[in-house]
Amino acid sequence: MDFLNTLEHNAFSQWVTNSPSAWAFPTFLFLHTTGMSIVAGGSAIIDLVLLGTWPSLPVKPLVRLYPVIWVGFWMNAITGTVMLCADATAKLSSPDFYLKMVFVFSGVYVLHAMRKTVFADPQLDKGPVPRSAKMWALASLFCWFAAITAGRLLAYVGPNKGAIGG
Repeated sequence: MDFLNTLEHNAFSQWVTNSPSAWAFPTFLFLHTTGMSIVAGGSAIIDLVLLGTWPSLPVKPLVRLYPVIWVGFWMNAITGTVMLCADATAKLSSPDFYLKMVFVFSGVYVLHAMRKTVFADPQLDKGPVPRSAKMWALASLFCWFAAITAGRLLAYVGPNKGAIGG
């Protein structure tokens, strides 16, 4: 706990949480939300195409979304770390935070596995989408939906900085 307190009370963390500047917490939250929408949105496009939502659309060209998705992921990783440091004692003592991280890392694993298996298939777009690709797509949708839900719940469940009795 001493380390978390030190992390939370360093000058940068204090600036992030207490500064009235729009460049502090609001900017990090905006960038985190933007990164999340890029990751979850890009993944959802791939997932929905694999699930047959747009049957005439070829799947293979969607591999070009991966670099954009990874940019969004790293935006989230950096801004999420900053916001975590600014509220370390509350977030790291909340089981919801760990649940969120399980779904984030699971979602990243699924994205990676889909790239290596689904998009590496030379038969992709030459016939029906394989059942295994559809299962990956469902797993991806579930992981990102659950990660977003758990992330939003962090503000409402468990210990919160500044909350009465929190």
